[in-house]
Amino acid sequence: MHAWLCENPVGIEALTWKELPTPSPKAGEVLIAIRAASLNFPDILIVQNKYQMKPPLPFVPGSEYAGIVEAVGEGVTHVKVGDAVAAFSGTGGFATHACVSASVVMPLPPGFDFVDAAAFVLTYGTTHHALMDRAQLKAGETVLVLGAAGGVGTAAIQIAKAAGARVIAAASSDEKCALCKEIGADETITYSTGNIRDALKALTGGKGPDVVYDPVGGDLAEPVFRSIAWRGRYLVVGFAQGGIPALPWNLALLKGASIVGVFWGDFVRREPKNNVKMMAELGQLYAQGKVKPIIDQRLPMDKLMDAYARMGSRQVRGKLVMTND
Repeated sequence: MHAWLCENPVGIEALTWKELPTPSPKAGEVLIAIRAASLNFPDILIVQNKYQMKPPLPFVPGSEYAGIVEAVGEGVTHVKVGDAVAAFSGTGGFATHACVSASVVMPLPPGFDFVDAAAFVLTYGTTHHALMDRAQLKAGETVLVLGAAGGVGTAAIQIAKAAGARVIAAASSDEKCALCKEIGADETITYSTGNIRDALKALTGGKGPDVVYDPVGGDLAEPVFRSIAWRGRYLVVGFAQGGIPALPWNLALLKGASIVGVFWGDFVRREPKNNVKMMAELGQLYAQGKVKPIIDQRLPMDKLMDAYARMGSRQVRGKLVMTND
């Protein structure tokens, strides 16, 4: 097998494409021949030693991927050799093969494209958990999605619309806002050129959004939280802008609003049965055509550095996917 190996987490420039022994699955493990793997923002942080999870060295980055089961270890019953599967394991995806715990492997229903599957589990799992579980989103409510043209942002637009919500998509450029409109957003805000508080006031008649989905953080958080509706729910999903905001607590008091943390990875670990049920619901939404990953670019696995560079420049619309063709 070949893999992008991180032996020293000082940045993407330290990754090397190496030939490694193909592992054999132990009890409870599955060996997957990887067909596609997607690049997510934590995949940048982890090779910079800035992510909350710090895997032992050396490691292969790439948290999310899909492929064909080549071998199974003792005790594995829910998948078999030849099955199409997706996996979210935190590391291991930027390679030709990965050997992972069967607990993180999801069988794919017939017709589920490998590229879509590689871009699905993390972004749609995070987003469904955020909107439907943590925020308890109801039909007719208004959702503001920040960073709406990215992987989790586009997923949030689709899931919120499937739930019957009104969606305001906020992104950094008119081009990205146009994409958001194409996939179902009702209104858009280009926050790099205008005042987001004024825009939200105009679009909601002064009421503000009921739910804010925020994977961005940084300097947008406070003005948006000041605009939230009474009993609003502010979903803390991530910090793609880099800065972790510090909000004045009196704003939550004055708005009767909730600041709600979203940590899908720990939800999977602590509530595995609920996660299985949720992923089954997402699979049905995909089969019905209500959700589908937006693919920015599909690149060969050996062009991973180009994918990292594109994500670092914040040009990505949807997901970047690496393939072993």
